[in-house]
Amino acid sequence: MPDDIDLRNRRLTITGRARPLDDLTLQLLLDWLEHRRRRWPTTANFHLLINNQTANTTSRASNHWISAPLRGQEPTLERLRVDRQLEEAMVKGPDPLHPDEVFGLDEKTAMRDWTPHLRY
Repeated sequence: MPDDIDLRNRRLTITGRARPLDDLTLQLLLDWLEHRRRRWPTTANFHLLINNQTANTTSRASNHWISAPLRGQEPTLERLRVDRQLEEAMVKGPDPLHPDEVFGLDEKTAMRDWTPHLRY
């Protein structure tokens, strides 16, 4: 299993940066890992996201494979990203640096983009 997943501490490392896993993301990750284990029990592929073409290799799934099912749909990846960020801000309260930790935003960007939307 990928070394970038730390279920015990609820953290996922993406491009070298460890990020906390909220309840929804943790459950989706656990569901995916179970599906992956059942579907491809003998895969040697260390990538988190694999498919039928990559399960018997060590290459990653393509960006097209990941994003193609959402093309033309109402909830675009950008809308899902923004919605997720707003939900996190509503749950965690007025800490403009929290998005930096969770979403990897630069702290100047977080202060600029989040502070006007948060009520103290």
